[in-house]
Amino acid sequence: MLRASLLAAARSPLARKAVEGNPLTRSVVNRFVAGARTPDAVEATRALIGSGRAVTIDYLGEDTTDIADATTTVDAYVTLLSALADQGLASGADVSVKLSAVGQALPGDGHKIALENARLIAEAAKGVGATLTLDMEDHTTTDSTLDTLQELRTDFPWVGAVIQAYLHRTLGDARDLAVAGSRVRLCKGAYQEPASVAYQTKSEVDRSYVQCLRVLMEGAGYPMVASHDPRIVKIAGELGTGRDFEYQMLYGIRPQEQLAIAGRGDTMRVYVPFGIQWYGYFMRRLAERPANLAFFLRALVTRG
Repeated sequence: MLRASLLAAARSPLARKAVEGNPLTRSVVNRFVAGARTPDAVEATRALIGSGRAVTIDYLGEDTTDIADATTTVDAYVTLLSALADQGLASGADVSVKLSAVGQALPGDGHKIALENARLIAEAAKGVGATLTLDMEDHTTTDSTLDTLQELRTDFPWVGAVIQAYLHRTLGDARDLAVAGSRVRLCKGAYQEPASVAYQTKSEVDRSYVQCLRVLMEGAGYPMVASHDPRIVKIAGELGTGRDFEYQMLYGIRPQEQLAIAGRGDTMRVYVPFGIQWYGYFMRRLAERPANLAFFLRALVTRG
């Protein structure tokens, strides 16, 4: 019930106004968001790479309904990639892009616009030795996102996919994507979805995650294990013995575990969000783990 309420609040303009207008909120958000500007993302990247971790960077924003905003998002990614290259930080870095932020939801030619905008970002990433991963959003966009992925992979075969274990369809998608050269991030899923398309209990989602993970680990692709769950991390290590894969965790969550994984020689990639459109992302992080919400409330009380 709490998770559903937080996810509903993530799409509520009234809740957004209340949270964004609270002067105490920003200092708490900084735990999960690297900052508002490109230099903030660059500095966060520098610190993470210096500690032995890799990065995937997300310029926050979604559900764009204005073509000018979609163009602004593309420009932000191109600027970021250029700034990383200038600082010697681009090689091996990744950027995560939500297609809804680059035009997917625009009426008429949304799919085509998002594809062309994603292509521009992929070109910029290729030019500096970085990669691109297409983030997955709510289930209504899954087919369109996977179609865009296949079109992009014609010219950029290294473009990464994301699949969400809580969807009923994902085991099949995992089988389709577990092919040579295919980078696949497996996460649990962070949107409010109906029972007709998604598992509703933690045990069901966990079971699906392990089933999908096994398919990816047995396939010829490159699995990216996006989870903070100690049990999942342990299982991934056992299933991935002797093969290439990586762990992924969110900026600000379980940093000591991130360092421990990197310290033992495994690839640990941190998902680094930045930008002023942080509200929806922040609310989903609170919904994912009760510990995040407890941290937020405790910090507000302390600062109050």
